[in-house]
Amino acid sequence: METLHSLANQTWFIGLMAVALIGGVLSAVHHAEVVAHKTGEPYGALVLAISVTIIEVSLIISMMLSGHDGSEYIARDAVFATVMIVINGVIGLCIFIGGLHHHEMSFRNEGMNSALAVLTALATFILVMPIVTTSTPGPDFTKSQLAFAGIACFALYGAFLFFQTVSHRDYYLPKTEEKKTDINFHAPKPSNLKTTVSVVLLILSLIVVVGLAELLSPAIEAGVKAAGAPKTIVGIAIAMLVLLPEGFAAVRAAKANRLQSSLNLALGSALASIGLSIPTIAAIAIYFNLPLSLGISSLNMTLMYLTFFIGALTLAIGRTTLLQGVVHLIIFFEYLFLSLVP
Repeated sequence: METLHSLANQTWFIGLMAVALIGGVLSAVHHAEVVAHKTGEPYGALVLAISVTIIEVSLIISMMLSGHDGSEYIARDAVFATVMIVINGVIGLCIFIGGLHHHEMSFRNEGMNSALAVLTALATFILVMPIVTTSTPGPDFTKSQLAFAGIACFALYGAFLFFQTVSHRDYYLPKTEEKKTDINFHAPKPSNLKTTVSVVLLILSLIVVVGLAELLSPAIEAGVKAAGAPKTIVGIAIAMLVLLPEGFAAVRAAKANRLQSSLNLALGSALASIGLSIPTIAAIAIYFNLPLSLGISSLNMTLMYLTFFIGALTLAIGRTTLLQGVVHLIIFFEYLFLSLVP
């Protein structure tokens, strides 16, 4: 009886934390959008991308430092899940919802193709190279290889940021017709005071989200273990948690016929997930001598390159329809199913 009472109390506690976490995420989205509207595209997308990365790194590091069985795979599973969720789940849902409401949507394919090219290189560096290197057995890097991979990822992400915000900023701005239909484009920008308040509240919201996510992570691990599901589900759960702010904002933008903003947000989060989180995680793993295994299986590699191939076709012409959203969503559901039944 006492066990049932304790279990009920624990369930209520987890439920309350989950509700508080969603509230923190929605608060972070709102304040990030205020800051984004003040700074304008594409800088606004960076606000949420960096916010998401902070949440993801804190979760992964806390699990790695816990030393639980399988903790060396958490970074790999979370990064791979981020790529699959962003390109197939978030972008697929944005295109699908946008197609339902607006029939066709347009975007600047020059910038999106560049972003996808960088993401393909980053994912290959981190998730595929460990499998084909010969200095260590299995899907692992040596310390020097891990250090070089982390530096390469950071350098490539830095080059992308320069391309996005300085040299070719116009590639990431909405097309003229999208600007005309964007109610936020002509809305007055928030005052300096409101922006400052939003920056402070955004930081506080992120602290709350990080804290609650770390409190929930043991419950996630216990739930996955109790269900007898593969441990890769923990990485998927982490990625879904940290992508809530980005995904929510991206879907809202697509519904408002702002697909350019949706793609900036989605691809920006995936790029930051590898370009910023992996160098940080690699540095901490080397410094604390933590085990870190990054190579993915042949099944996941097949799914990843199918995703990149279909993504390249989707972003090639600068216009999207409902069908493209359906294709990405089906690949996403295939990924989820094969994660449960590999």
